[in-house]
Amino acid sequence: MSSPVLATGLAEAKTLLSLPYAGEDFGLADCPVILVELTAADLSQWPSSETADLVKSTPAVMVASIPDDRDPADAPKLAEICDPFDIVLASGDLEVPLDVAADEVDQIAAAAAASPAAAVALVQLLRLSQDRSTADGLVAESLAYSTLQSGPQFQGWLASQPSRLVPDNPEPAVLAERAGSTLRLTLNRPERHNAFSAEMRDGLVEQLRAAWADPTLDGIVLDGTGPTFCSGGDLAEFGTTPDPSTAHRVRSVRSAAFWLDRLAAKTRVMVHGTCVGAGVELPAYAHDVAAHPDTTFRLPEVAMGLVPGAGGTVSIARRIGRQRLGYFALTNTEIDTTTALSWGLIDRIEA
Repeated sequence: MSSPVLATGLAEAKTLLSLPYAGEDFGLADCPVILVELTAADLSQWPSSETADLVKSTPAVMVASIPDDRDPADAPKLAEICDPFDIVLASGDLEVPLDVAADEVDQIAAAAAASPAAAVALVQLLRLSQDRSTADGLVAESLAYSTLQSGPQFQGWLASQPSRLVPDNPEPAVLAERAGSTLRLTLNRPERHNAFSAEMRDGLVEQLRAAWADPTLDGIVLDGTGPTFCSGGDLAEFGTTPDPSTAHRVRSVRSAAFWLDRLAAKTRVMVHGTCVGAGVELPAYAHDVAAHPDTTFRLPEVAMGLVPGAGGTVSIARRIGRQRLGYFALTNTEIDTTTALSWGLIDRIEA
């Protein structure tokens, strides 16, 4: 595995990032990660806007490592220094709430080296989407996803996958039941662990559009049948869209994420079992997410050469922050309900 580029202090980082070929040298590296080890000197002064702009514009995964001998009084300054970075590493208690453990740097580097194009696209997308509208964020995410679909990493992953036979299920992929002013929507492909297929997407969009147009509806409950809430995109359908541009057009007009965002205040999601990909991204739009104690959460797309493509770069970033999402999505880390609750990914643990 290639190692990340190391810079000791912001001054050295600024020098590196200011080089004429910095973007090409670092963005096209085998391991497109730059680790900036912050020093006590960095904490003695407010960061310059020039340095922050260089960090935010560099096409590489920018990681800040915070020194152990920090002064709690430096918390506001530390937060501003760390803000432009994609991931923040620290040991011990930290006043910046989005840090991850300092010993995760090897995992971050390995993940970026395994999927360099997707790793860079992920952090660029998260920077671009920050503070933008849901609609803008979804367009940017879909364009990044479509671009990566044509890339060698995803095509190689796709070629390595076995053929998958999908069992027949005559029932609708999404069940709808109205009780008074509440609509219950249930993902209903238990034989496929509720893999998010085109049929499920279209069924969910149809129900959510109707709900948006119904002024008598006060609440929506979304859950899933079987042992798994949603195991992510249906792998049997990966690569079946005629071309990436068509895939982007379809995502633009049939987006469950878009409608869930518009109905967020009315929507409660109950998750259980394994939540992967779309099974994490879509619930994050709701104002209330309850998870069974056995639930786990994972975003595997970068390892496949992609980025999250069901709206998660918008919804999850709003819940847990851009930097923590960068770590979560890049490293394909699986988290449990305790971690999900502490991060803000879910609102309650409920048996």
